[in-house]
Amino acid sequence: MRLTWIAGLLLFVQPVNISESLLVTHQGQTIASVNHADITMPYLDVPMVDVDKYNQFVEKIDRQVYQKPVNATMDKQGNILPGRVGYKLYHQAFKEQFHSFLYSSRSKLEVPLLAIHPKVDSEILAEIREKKIGEYRTYFNVNNKNRSNNISLATEAINNYVVFPGEVFSFNQVVGKRSVEKGYLLARVIVKGEFTEGIGGGICQVSSTLFNAIDNAGLQTVQRYSHTRSVPYVPSGRDATVSWYGPDFSFKNKYNQPILIRATIQGGMVSIMVYSSDMINYKIRKIPDASKQISKEQIIRS
Repeated sequence: MRLTWIAGLLLFVQPVNISESLLVTHQGQTIASVNHADITMPYLDVPMVDVDKYNQFVEKIDRQVYQKPVNATMDKQGNILPGRVGYKLYHQAFKEQFHSFLYSSRSKLEVPLLAIHPKVDSEILAEIREKKIGEYRTYFNVNNKNRSNNISLATEAINNYVVFPGEVFSFNQVVGKRSVEKGYLLARVIVKGEFTEGIGGGICQVSSTLFNAIDNAGLQTVQRYSHTRSVPYVPSGRDATVSWYGPDFSFKNKYNQPILIRATIQGGMVSIMVYSSDMINYKIRKIPDASKQISKEQIIRS
């Protein structure tokens, strides 16, 4: 049997005894089926594979079998929860096995998979939770339910995030778009120096708390913008405004070890701590504390 690629098409000579259809299975369950006619077309009386149709078929299978790996994480008590290996289609092995269907009596193919190991496993997490290298706390009015909700969601999104040496952390990328579908609510935001209502209002307190925590840890700020007017939850000039379609807050891990962000809400306090391993070579920066008093502006405006 000779297979030949011509102009992006795979030619093959069709023997007499072949299977007309193929069942593709995953963990014993049929997830797809294909006939020769679904992916071939005549070429000088010789069947040939339409590469575009084959690729579409493979992409469909890939989506069905893909399992995203899950990083190891930590619960509220600090216990490590193991990660989980993910899986994706092993394209080369599938291609080789699929070609055997084209010129043999094969009628079933169990999907070959490649393991995708999580980026953060239990061993890494155990090492980098040992040494606190930075921290910061800010305070907010818990009676403002919408704003409190948004602060809680953003805090949860960055909690347990690991930044490896040389990597850049982007607040917008990690937290994602703030939307009603994700649970964010209308709350006060500052636009061009004026207060208005916006979905996700309040999350700038989280990004500002994070900025001060990583600055305390001596990490490198890559991108930071201040609000067009002062905010009450951090000292003047110590804020980091963010917007999905606008400014972002980002920093780079310049150290020789990964760092771990631990972010929690305790009553009306946002607490963000930065951890790493005992092997880290770091230098802290002294920064001013946030006021523990809830100002009138926070109560009225926030």
